[in-house]
Amino acid sequence: MGEARTSPAIALTIAGSDSSGGAGIQADLKTFTALRVYGASVITAITAQNTQGVQDVLVLPQVIIAAQMASIASDLHVGAIKTGMLADRETVETVVEGLKAFPAVPVVVDPVMVATSGDVLLQPDAVEAVRTQLIPRAEVVTPNIREAARLLETAPAASLDEMEEQGRALLALGPKAVLVKGGHAEGSEATDILVFQAGSLRFSKPRIVTRNTHGTGCTLAAAIAAGLARGRTLSIAVGDAKDYVWGAIDTARDLDIGRGQGPVNHHYAL
Repeated sequence: MGEARTSPAIALTIAGSDSSGGAGIQADLKTFTALRVYGASVITAITAQNTQGVQDVLVLPQVIIAAQMASIASDLHVGAIKTGMLADRETVETVVEGLKAFPAVPVVVDPVMVATSGDVLLQPDAVEAVRTQLIPRAEVVTPNIREAARLLETAPAASLDEMEEQGRALLALGPKAVLVKGGHAEGSEATDILVFQAGSLRFSKPRIVTRNTHGTGCTLAAAIAAGLARGRTLSIAVGDAKDYVWGAIDTARDLDIGRGQGPVNHHYAL
C-alpha cells in the first residue's frame, strides 16, 4: 500500500508584489504559511517599494493576470481567495471575470487604495469598478475607515457608531459582510466592526504605539482568508485574524527593518 496523502487547506492571494517583503503577496504568503495554509498567488502588479514608500509601479498585462487565474483554477482546490492591490479598472474587471472560475469560493476583498506610506495604489477610475463589480462578489470586504469613506464618497467615520453605519451602507452594495477596521482611528483601543445582515460584532485590542505597521491591512485580510480556507466561520476567522495581526504588531516593536515604517512580524506564530 502507498503512503497516505494529505490535502492541505489552500488559499489564493491576488495582489501586487512588494519588493521589500512587508506587504502585498509577500505578506500574504507569509501569513498563509504562519497559519498553516498552503499559499498560491496571482500577481497583478510589481512595485518598487520599501519601508519609506512606493517608488514605481508596473501593472502586469491583463492577459497574464487572466492566465494566472485560469492556471490556478484548473489545478488547485482553492478554499479561499484574498484580493489586494488591483491598481486600475482593467485589472479589477479582469479579476472579476477570472473569479467566475471559482464560483463557490469565499473571497476576502481588501480594497487597497493607499499604501501605509501614503502612496496611491488604486487609480481613481478603478474605485467605481471595485464598488460595483468586485464588492458584490465578496464574502467580506475589509476597508479601513479612510477606504470605507472613499467607497461611500463621504467623510471618514469619527466614532464606532459611524463606523457601523458606514459598514451597513457598504453592505448594501452586495457583499455578505463588511469589516470596517479602526486601526487609523483614535483612542486607546483599536476596534474593528464586522457588519452582516443579521447584526454586527466588535473586535477590540489595545492600541500599540509602533512605527512597524507596514502591511497590516494585507496581513489581516490574508489571515481571514486562511481561516476561511480551513473551514472556519467568518466571525471566528475574523477574530482569529485580529488576534494574529495584533501579535504580529506587538512582537514587531523591536524589529529594525528599513528606515521607514517597518513590517509586522509575520513569523511570530511559528
